[in-house]
Amino acid sequence: MKRGAATPLARRRVREAWALIAPMVLVLLCVAAWPLGRTIWLGFTDASLAGAGDAAFIGWENYYAVYGGQAFGVLVDPQWWRSVGNTLVFTVTSVSLETVLGVLVALVLHQRFPGRAWVRAAVLVPWAIPTVVSAKMWAWMLNDQFGVVNAALEGMGLIDAPLAWTADPLLSMIAVIGVDVWKTTPFMALLVLAALEMLPRDIYEAARVDGIHPVRVFFRVTLPLIRPALVVAIVFRTLDALRVFDLVYVLTANSPATMTMSVYARRELIDFQSAGSGSAAATLVFLVIALAAALILTAGRLREREAGS
Repeated sequence: MKRGAATPLARRRVREAWALIAPMVLVLLCVAAWPLGRTIWLGFTDASLAGAGDAAFIGWENYYAVYGGQAFGVLVDPQWWRSVGNTLVFTVTSVSLETVLGVLVALVLHQRFPGRAWVRAAVLVPWAIPTVVSAKMWAWMLNDQFGVVNAALEGMGLIDAPLAWTADPLLSMIAVIGVDVWKTTPFMALLVLAALEMLPRDIYEAARVDGIHPVRVFFRVTLPLIRPALVVAIVFRTLDALRVFDLVYVLTANSPATMTMSVYARRELIDFQSAGSGSAAATLVFLVIALAAALILTAGRLREREAGS
């Protein structure tokens, strides 16, 4: 038999696997494929919320068009590219902080100490709160007139006057990132903690007997062993951060300083009543996320091949 040729047993297992996932694929086609296809189609029309059924095909004009020597469309809108930049800044910063803090929290929760179960449950509370609820809660706490954050900072003498956390261009992005880190770090910690619980303890006992420093053990032993779980957590968080909407919109609404791609698409669709340009922006968001997922998965496969060779 040629190398790589599938055996009858292997072919049967493949057929069984397809039979098992077929219902899920059909559900996804009904739930996701039709809305996605409809959104892509509307992006090539002049549809509006007032009369989406009377939309006419206009080609790429919602993306790029030139009239009278002036360019129009989402791809030439400075606010679109600013929203792309805001999304990338938010994603890179928040995911990086959540990864580092999540690993640190998981390492602490992995240790044995009295009341560990209660601490683990308390750590998960921010993640369990719905995003809209936590965002509204932080909006009140960050209010420049009666928010407790400014009151606490003034009480400690760190600031002389209240700060407009959700109105200042720089502070608003810091506030959005901070709230997201507060909410989502438990998610990262939970996945890393699950990986830590699966590690064999004899490795650490041997390292302790040999007198190896705990920091060196972490970078040489723990981190390589939990890397698969950490990569999965980073992938999930990255894709989720790229499409962030509710947190940013509740805290800062349509502020250009924090507007993300999803908030931009919502503004085009709802505020400007343009289903065509809003759908075009939503399609671009989908393409950006799909490209990011493809790049991450490709990088992971290349790394596995290098490790296996």
